Parts: sequence; C-alpha cells; structure tokens
Amino acid sequence: MPHPYVLLSAAVSLDGRLDDTGPERLLLSGPADFDRVDEVRADSDAILVGAGTLRADNPRLLVNSAERRAARVAAGRPAYPLKVTVSGTGDLDPTANFWSTGGEKVVYTSDEGAVTAAEALRGLGVDVVSVGPGLDWRAVLTHLHDVRGVRRLMVEGGGRVHTQLLQQGLADELQLALAPLVVGQPHAPKLFGSGAYPGGPRSRMRLIETRPVGDVVLMRYVPTAPGTGPVPSAADHRWLELACELAAECPPSRTAFSVGAVVVAADGTELARGYSRESDPVSHAEEAALAKIAPGDPRLPGATVYSSLEPCARRASRPAPCARLILDAGVRRVVTAWREPDTFVAAADGNGLLAAAGADVVVLLEHESAAKAPNRHLN
Repeated sequence: MPHPYVLLSAAVSLDGRLDDTGPERLLLSGPADFDRVDEVRADSDAILVGAGTLRADNPRLLVNSAERRAARVAAGRPAYPLKVTVSGTGDLDPTANFWSTGGEKVVYTSDEGAVTAAEALRGLGVDVVSVGPGLDWRAVLTHLHDVRGVRRLMVEGGGRVHTQLLQQGLADELQLALAPLVVGQPHAPKLFGSGAYPGGPRSRMRLIETRPVGDVVLMRYVPTAPGTGPVPSAADHRWLELACELAAECPPSRTAFSVGAVVVAADGTELARGYSRESDPVSHAEEAALAKIAPGDPRLPGATVYSSLEPCARRASRPAPCARLILDAGVRRVVTAWREPDTFVAAADGNGLLAAAGADVVVLLEHESAAKAPNRHLN
C-alpha cells in the first residue's frame, strides 16, 4: 500500500546520543538548526513522535515561524501540520503540551490501548485510531496516507521509533544534525538500538547532502538496501524510480517498449543497470543489465532486479525471455512498476513465470505513470 515519504530527524552527539542522563533535556542544536527544523516541519504534512518522547520531553511540535504558517495557509494547507503520536498501551498524559497547542492530533495505538487512550483524552478532540492487536507501523503509515492524506511525514523521535522504522525498511530519509560534543554516558539514550537492519551490518546508506548549520553539521542519508520477500522497503521505491528514469534513455522505437532496469545486491550495492536497446537494437533492459555481471556472482541469489516494466515472458528476438534470464542468473526477487500490456504480446505474464519458479514479485503501482511516460507514443 502507498505510504507517506518518511523522514527521520534527529540531533545527536559525536558518540551517537540523543540526550544525557540529567533531569533537564540536553540541547544539542543551536538557533540556526532549530530554524532549519522549523522549516522542515513547515514543509511536512504531519509530525510524529513516540509516546516516550512525549513523556520525556513534553514537546509542542509547532511551526514557530509566523511567515511559514502564513505560507502554509496561503497554499491551502492548515497553519500547523497534523501532530501524530504512537502508543502501544494508550497511556498518555492529557495535560501534555502536545494536546493543547497546534492543530489536529491523532493517536495510533492497539485495540487495547485505544480504550485507555480514548478515556485519557476524552474531550480534547483527539482522533484515536486502533491498528489492531499490536502497533503495526505499516498500518499506521497506510492510514496516514489513505485517510489523512499525508504525503510527507517528519518523525522526530524517539530512538525506539527511529529504530523500528529503520529496521522495518520504512524510512525514506535520515536527517542528522551532528553536534560538536561527546556525552560519554553509557546509559544515555541512543539514536538507534541494536538488532537487525535491512541489508545487514555492511549495508551503507547513500549520503545526499552535508552542510554546516551553525556549529552543527547536517547530514542527509537515504537507505539503499532492498526489501526482502514480498514486502517492499523505502529503498525499493528509490531503486524503481531510477529504473523508470533509465527508461527515458532508450533509443525510441515503434516496435518495442522503452524499459529501464537496475540490479541491486542485498546490502544495497548497485551491481549493474541497463535500458532497452542499449547494446543493440533488440536488447531488453534486464538483459543489458545482467550481461554486465559475471555469471555466478555470489551476490546474485540475494539480489533484486528493478524493472520499470514487467520482465517479458516471451520474445522473438532472443532464445530466452527476460524472466528466464533473471531466474537463470539466480535472482529470486523482482520489483516492477507496470504490467506488460497487450501491445506486442497478448496475455504476457512474466510476473507469473517468475512467481511460478519461486521468485518474489513486488509490483509498486504508484510508479506506473513514470514507467509509462517514455512509451506514450505506442498508445
């Protein structure tokens, strides 16, 4: 299901701590970075924090700039983003600043927690939403997207929330403000907890920006590790976007689709990319990409092929269709945006061929229009 763009935002010390163990909150950022955060809030549809952060920090989570609030209103948006918190138990303090400031608020919780939260927040006009017997992050994000219309979600903590979203492959971007100090306390709260993360311990995120903001350094990263099995990750969307962009590089043709493909290892390493007619007039995108990888590469069984169009199941120009080439290479996961229409081959079903052989096939229809764009002349 479609989800909002999820941006994790945090300020950390040089040793990765969110705070110290003292009674007062440690301010890691300065005025310049607080203003940057205010700008990011103003650009967001919703701001989310965990119930633990509400208890520990008692934040207001407002857009403080009157000019930014006015710009939101002028654009037809509410002055303040939707404020969101999550709590498995529903144990929430109705006197917290979160409830008495800003605009609309929503709580996501469990079936049992919904009863507790509704009672605690009675009369405050807060929407309490249960997502099942436990706190299901995918259900939370789907509800925010489909019901609340949230397209950009800023997550401001705490460490447990950041950890869960990153471990489940649901974070699209990480914005870190690195403060020039060392906390040095072993029990001070950390940004991320221990456990399994997508791609394993050697998976590297991609740095997309770094710049000084006052006396801190802003670093922006995007995850690169593909999802596993039939469950998509935030990185799956980014790689599929690249495949759709590659389709636009294809030499034009009236007798074949323009398709882009990328092959990515489990740790997020790009192994190869290709596009239709890249190497010769009849080559397909997946074929062109796989040809650049040595046969038997040990990373292929754990890799994902991203293709803007469903891999072909039948073709006249080569002995083997792309779905068969993918399987023969050992790849068992494919992410695509667009099911092949009957333009050239009736009832094509490359996805079915892949699935019948045990491969996981993920179709992300929200990218279908981008995949179709280089092929409009074939309509």
